[in-house]
Amino acid sequence: MLKSRNIYIPLLLSATLLLQGCVGLIIGAGVGAASFAHDRRTLGTQLDDTTTAGRISTAISNDVAINEQTSISVQVFNGTVLLVGQASTQALIQQAEKLASSVKNIKKLHNQVRLGLPIPPSVVAKDAWLASMIKTQLIADKRIDGLHIEIEVENGEVFLMGLVSKQESKIAVEITRNIKGVKQVIKAFEYT
Repeated sequence: MLKSRNIYIPLLLSATLLLQGCVGLIIGAGVGAASFAHDRRTLGTQLDDTTTAGRISTAISNDVAINEQTSISVQVFNGTVLLVGQASTQALIQQAEKLASSVKNIKKLHNQVRLGLPIPPSVVAKDAWLASMIKTQLIADKRIDGLHIEIEVENGEVFLMGLVSKQESKIAVEITRNIKGVKQVIKAFEYT
């Protein structure tokens, strides 16, 4: 009888972990929906930003040299584009900017692609963890509405985007600067 119980213990643990994963997925989806509904941009602007980001990503990935020799991420908020990542040459950085600039509906472009090799997966994982820590701290602080701030982390550099007041900007930067692992904070905010 004891042997049959031992068979159920791994199954029970697996089921528990799977349910916790589902809860995390549901909570994550809820936060995403809340962010979407809580955004200061109009729904049309949010859709335009998503479309613009997709078009820029496609233009960049269709360039063979850029696709093979760079690691570039695209973020668009209220028509403002942020390019981050690494490229092996300055010419590739400039080509990525040129391709991004050719897409319609762009108000401003911040090219923050760094010269160098793509960062390793361990650093990418650390950046993702850092972004979640920053977002948690911004949401927890009652002086600002952290849902209005987009965060991009690349090799410990934190890029903050959003439609915020100057006071919210100062608070967000101060919170972010004081989180362990943040090397630098770069603002790409628009002010209300």
